Amino acid sequence: MLIAADVGPATAARITAGVRSAAPRRRDEALDSLVRVATGLMSRQPRELNLAGNPACVLLYGVNGAGKTTTAGKLAHLLQKQGHKPLVVAADTYRAAGIDQMVAWAERAGAEHFEGTSGADPASVVFEGIQVALKRGLDVVIADTAGRLQTQRNLLEELGKIGRVATKALDGAAYESLLVLDGVLGLSNLVQAREFNKAIPMSGLVLTKLDSSAKGGAVIPIEAELDVPVKLAGVGEDIDDLALFDAAGFVRAILES
Repeated sequence: MLIAADVGPATAARITAGVRSAAPRRRDEALDSLVRVATGLMSRQPRELNLAGNPACVLLYGVNGAGKTTTAGKLAHLLQKQGHKPLVVAADTYRAAGIDQMVAWAERAGAEHFEGTSGADPASVVFEGIQVALKRGLDVVIADTAGRLQTQRNLLEELGKIGRVATKALDGAAYESLLVLDGVLGLSNLVQAREFNKAIPMSGLVLTKLDSSAKGGAVIPIEAELDVPVKLAGVGEDIDDLALFDAAGFVRAILES
């Protein structure tokens, strides 16, 4: 079951060895032990979003097609239900269609939005977006960035610049730096996470497409190696299909499925 969920052979061996050492006598005890050992390998960092600051800022990035734009719209909707006033910033300035898609998701969520012009410097768009949020009295900035591969050094350097500019705009305050991972890609996400973490230190992960035949178990070795927690999970295509990540519930769901 662990291999099928793309936990990987090394991590699967660690988990099963831990279960054997616990010597469970019944199936339910074995399952409980599996969950306990697996989650024990995962990050102990807080899984709650850090929304301190005035405004708070959530930066979303990752490869093309991972689900960054849909996550931004769903997150705006989720935060509004919690009483926040988000501003969605469309900082994917390479594609006019990317800007249009982000605006459409923001409007679907009923959230305010700010977009840069096509071809504009994405770091400056994020900086301006934070200033707009301050002027409008909005308390969370959600910045959607262009898709980029972990092998594109120039684009990774640009991402690092966006992070530095966001820090400056926030007067040095911390922000959420979230790598969005496609749950279908399994262990190949580990290579992505390593390289993105070098370009801009991650504070958390978002795991998308868990409604499909996802190989989400890969987050266990990713968290174990990088000590970065999954904070949000996309479980469908509807506006409400974004949930706070429950590590124990997630591992149990993998095993029980």
